[in-house]
Amino acid sequence: MTAIESLWEDFQLPIRDALHFADGHSCDVSLDSDVPSGLRVLAPFDLDELLESDPSWVSSVDGLAAVDLGSKGLLWGGEGSYGSEGFIARLTVDRALIWAIFFRESNPFDRIRLSENVAIFSSTSGIEITVDIDDPRTLISGHASNRMT
Repeated sequence: MTAIESLWEDFQLPIRDALHFADGHSCDVSLDSDVPSGLRVLAPFDLDELLESDPSWVSSVDGLAAVDLGSKGLLWGGEGSYGSEGFIARLTVDRALIWAIFFRESNPFDRIRLSENVAIFSSTSGIEITVDIDDPRTLISGHASNRMT
C-alpha cells in the first residue's frame, strides 16, 4: 500500500498543493486562472520523503459534492480541515483512491459538472478546475469559463 492510499483510508491528504495518484506518484500543482484547466501541473515530488520529514502535515477531508460514474467509480469534491482548503478526487466504486488534488487556498469544492470524461469542479470562492477524469495531467482546452473570481 502506498503512503497516499494509507492516508486516504483515514480521509486525509497532505497539506500541499498537489496531485496524488494511488500508485504513489505525486506532482505539485498551482492554481492558474490563465490556463483553460484552472491549474498547472508542476514537477513531481517524493511523498514518502515529505511525510517522513513531517508526518503530521495532513488535513482531514470531507466531501460536499459527488458525481456517481456507475461502474467507473465516483468523482468527489469537498473541503479540508481549514476553511481555505479544498480537494477534488476520483475514486473507485468501493471508494478507494484513483487520484486526488488538494489545494490550500481554493476554498471547498461544492459543485461538479461532468461532460463525457471532462469534469468541472467549482469552489465556494468561484474557482473552477477542469480535468480529464481519466488523467488530470491531460491538458484541457476550450473551457474558457475557468477563472478565479
